[in-house]
Amino acid sequence: MHGDVAPRSDRLPHLGVLRFTGPDSISFLQGQVSNDTRRLADGQCLLAAYSSSQGRVLALLHLLPHSSGIIAILPRELLAPTLAALRKFVLRAKVTIEDTGELLSVAGVHGVRHLESAGLPAPQAGTGYVETDEIGVASVHRDPSRYWVIGAAERLAEHGLAGDVHPEMVEHDWRLADIRAGLPQIYLATREAFVAQMLNLDVLGGISFSKGCYTGQEIIARTQHLGRIKRRLYRLRLPHGEWRIGQSLRLTDGRAGRLVEAIRSDGSVEALAVLTVQAPTAEGTDAGTLSAPESADGGALAGATVEAAPLPLPYAI
Repeated sequence: MHGDVAPRSDRLPHLGVLRFTGPDSISFLQGQVSNDTRRLADGQCLLAAYSSSQGRVLALLHLLPHSSGIIAILPRELLAPTLAALRKFVLRAKVTIEDTGELLSVAGVHGVRHLESAGLPAPQAGTGYVETDEIGVASVHRDPSRYWVIGAAERLAEHGLAGDVHPEMVEHDWRLADIRAGLPQIYLATREAFVAQMLNLDVLGGISFSKGCYTGQEIIARTQHLGRIKRRLYRLRLPHGEWRIGQSLRLTDGRAGRLVEAIRSDGSVEALAVLTVQAPTAEGTDAGTLSAPESADGGALAGATVEAAPLPLPYAI
């Protein structure tokens, strides 16, 4: 694994696509996700959380207004459970939800120069999305130096974007760039582990507080309006080792939480973790602060603390 993110353009093997088609697609999604999906009709791209009725994030969706339907980009391992959960709410809505499989692929491009060399236009400021010949190009949320390219594999191949020569390196570089951009991701190991604000979605523009009701909205709104968000997403440098997503952490400063993402870089590991904002006090602090990391089954974990160096996020929390 290499430490620096090399400008490159390749298919992203860890990401898949759900597609929403039908006249009720936007209104259906409006009742399910945290952002205002009416903005998709204006050609805008959106980051949104799909949450349980308890306000716990089931998936993070990057929604794009592709000509074939609304596209949701998310990890492949979450395609099936997210599809099954969403279909339960279709009822009489005129919307079809499908895993596009190999019909639509997602490629990642680092740098506008590489986008231009593939013969594709860069999105204009304001919407972050452009489409030509059924190939969609979207600026990555809050990271204008990277682009998603979405289209049929054979069409991507025509632009030199369908290569799978080193898929593990492609995935490594993209996820490392996500960490450096402070962009969280949800995987099976962290499904239902966090409320949207713990992932900084309120700071990242992934939540609309004026759109009305949607699944999990009551908990998300209550968390915001109480004004006491006790856990946040932070960027860290961890010592070299075998770290896993969802793993519990206790830092030397007393804060505790869980790993959201971790990728090797320059002999160490760069990570995103949801941590308590404040360390527990001798009196035990308030009820919302962890005094010890939680295990996967909800129990407290004992053990050594972790020497983690804080790294800056490109936005304020």
